[in-house]
Amino acid sequence: MSPFGRKPKKKPLAEINVVPYIDVMLVLLIVFMVTAPLLMQGVQVELPQAPSEPLEDDDVEPLIVSIKKDGTYYINLGGDQEQARPLAEIKETVGKVLRQKPETPVLVWGDQEVGYGLVVQLMTELQSAGAPSVGLVTEPPQ
Repeated sequence: MSPFGRKPKKKPLAEINVVPYIDVMLVLLIVFMVTAPLLMQGVQVELPQAPSEPLEDDDVEPLIVSIKKDGTYYINLGGDQEQARPLAEIKETVGKVLRQKPETPVLVWGDQEVGYGLVVQLMTELQSAGAPSVGLVTEPPQ
């Protein structure tokens, strides 16, 4: 006891309880692990197999235009991604996106049964919409 009859004051404890933050972090980790495979969905096409190098992984989500073997076009934007769209609409949509985010990569998922002319026509339209380069997606050989 002090000479004045008072108890000595305790210093305030300046520690942060991190247990709730760890719990929240683990829940977010589980949510992201579950939703990550759902983010790269598109139209089901049979990609051709070719030995190629993967693109560098930027944090920018690419625009993916798909061509099915019957020649119908699809894009991974908008509400209904399974809805076939005319080439003019895809060109307009890609142009709008590239005007707002010019660094957005544009990728083509072409079915291996699609004619070469349709792929070239699509790539030409995408480049005229403002895409500086258009990537072709393939599967690695098995």
